[in-house]
Amino acid sequence: MSEKTIFEQLGGTYVRQGDVFVPDIALPEAEYQYGKYGRMRRQYLKEYRKSLYSRLRGTGELPKHLAETDKACNERLEQVVSAIAKKEGITEQLKAKDMLTWVRAMNNIRSRAEEIVLQEIIYN
Repeated sequence: MSEKTIFEQLGGTYVRQGDVFVPDIALPEAEYQYGKYGRMRRQYLKEYRKSLYSRLRGTGELPKHLAETDKACNERLEQVVSAIAKKEGITEQLKAKDMLTWVRAMNNIRSRAEEIVLQEIIYN
């Protein structure tokens, strides 16, 4: 007769995976949603910050971290885009006068702003 482990005494169970028994545990499903920047952050952590990724995942804080990162990136992106547009004189008057020039300028500004945000938040 084998003794129960502390895990089993506390009501835990094991699942057989191949030749090994592993604890049958699952983290609670998170209620956080994230978009493009959250996915980019997750990929960065997975590839370059493996210990941080493992810690966040292990504690169940990863979805919250990714959602907060996504929100921060979107907010910062809007701030940077509007600051650059103001500095370069890209206005609603230009939009009304020459839509194609305005779109070209805003796309350029958005690309530059996104690079700034990626360096400040995602890859930090």
